[in-house]
Amino acid sequence: MTLYDDAVLVLEDIEGQEELRQAYLDHLQAHPDGMWKACTAGHVTASALVIDPEQGRVLLTLHRKLRMWLQMGGHCEPGDATLEAAALREATEESGIAGLTLLPGGPVRLDRHPIPAPCNWHFDVQYAVVAEPGAVQEISDESLDLRWFAYDEVAGVADDSVVRLLEATRTRL
Repeated sequence: MTLYDDAVLVLEDIEGQEELRQAYLDHLQAHPDGMWKACTAGHVTASALVIDPEQGRVLLTLHRKLRMWLQMGGHCEPGDATLEAAALREATEESGIAGLTLLPGGPVRLDRHPIPAPCNWHFDVQYAVVAEPGAVQEISDESLDLRWFAYDEVAGVADDSVVRLLEATRTRL
């Protein structure tokens, strides 16, 4: 099974967000290269919100290019067997935290957002990962900063897409 096939299966299984889910499926049907950064019509990305439920906090990255507090995430790579694997890889690379575990139940949300040309759109499949108690982050080259925020602080620093992801994650917890 290819990453493309995995993405289609994952998207077909997502409940809720039907219109957006269909837009993702339509995009992939129209663009067989829609999993990859080279697809200038837009491409699927995988992200993960790093959570520490024991202390009621999330780890956000101050994105180097966008200069916004966001969840960890990015482009799929040829070595990624699944979207879950891509999200977990991105979260581990960007947080520096080993031993993250995916929150059961598959993706938490979908979020399509415009990005600067030449790519135009990210079709983000959003997961959540749980950090072990006391996990210590290590900043990567992709971040200006990494910081833990209490659940109730997130709305004051991040955009609505991160707030919605946190709300959906907390519901699933």
